Amino acid sequence: MAGVPSWVERDFRAYLRCGILAHGLARACCSGCGYDFLVAFSCKGRGVCPSCNARRMVETAAHLVDQVLPPLPVRQWVLSVPKRIRPFLRHNPAIAGAVLHIFLRAIRTTLRQASPEAGPEAQIGAISFLHRFGSSLNAHFHFHVCVIDGVFYEATHLTASDWGELQDTVRHRVLRYFQRHGLLERHVTDDILTWQASGGFSIDASVHIAARDRAGLERLLRYCARPPFALERLEATGYGAPGGEHIVYRLPHPAPDGTTARSLLWSSSSGSPYSFTRHASTVTAITGCWLPMQSSGIRSSRSGVSWVG
Repeated sequence: MAGVPSWVERDFRAYLRCGILAHGLARACCSGCGYDFLVAFSCKGRGVCPSCNARRMVETAAHLVDQVLPPLPVRQWVLSVPKRIRPFLRHNPAIAGAVLHIFLRAIRTTLRQASPEAGPEAQIGAISFLHRFGSSLNAHFHFHVCVIDGVFYEATHLTASDWGELQDTVRHRVLRYFQRHGLLERHVTDDILTWQASGGFSIDASVHIAARDRAGLERLLRYCARPPFALERLEATGYGAPGGEHIVYRLPHPAPDGTTARSLLWSSSSGSPYSFTRHASTVTAITGCWLPMQSSGIRSSRSGVSWVG
């Protein structure tokens, strides 16, 4: 499969064997009644398998709700950046981490200002998810951050204008970072700052979960931890046809060019049973180099909750 990394091919092939008894199984048997059944092995992939990724998504959300996040209000902050700088984030985890830290520091400052009763050293509690994909399987690097809505004190004075100001702060700080590290020239960053509206930067913090809405919090965390592929949108077509079988991904809404589906794989009579279509580079971009979920600021236990910086 020319043109794609070997691990992409390996992950796809593992997915095609996932849950199929012919590729490995375990037999479970009840010693009491003698009832037994077969359980197919899963691929445990982290890239394209919707089933394994969905299970990991549910487990992650349940763990965070039950063991990590205290019963306090939570707000989701989403940061999108201009297409001009997304390749740097996609290919260099250190740069992605630096932009995330800029974003978190700006959120902390905004929450301190919205909590006048809190002291200047008050810290935040946050869990971040780095997404490399959009709903149409497009390469779209952006950040989802679930933040306790306050710093020791609830941010009672937080308004939509606050995250508008934060958006402008993040834009200037990120572009200054890229310029200082030689990633963008001065005239490029100056040009981006002249772009209309937000210049490609976007921050949304409209999703707010009440302190006691644990079910709503778990739904939000599942959304943040979701995989790029949704199982219900995958479909096999053309089985037995002369052209071979196509694996098709139905998009949730039409792409800008009107596309409603993407053909991911097709069976081939050549040496390799499966070959990638022209969308392989996009698949590589959205599944590649996953960064670990990062958390900061919170410890919890069954006896109570303690806040740390």
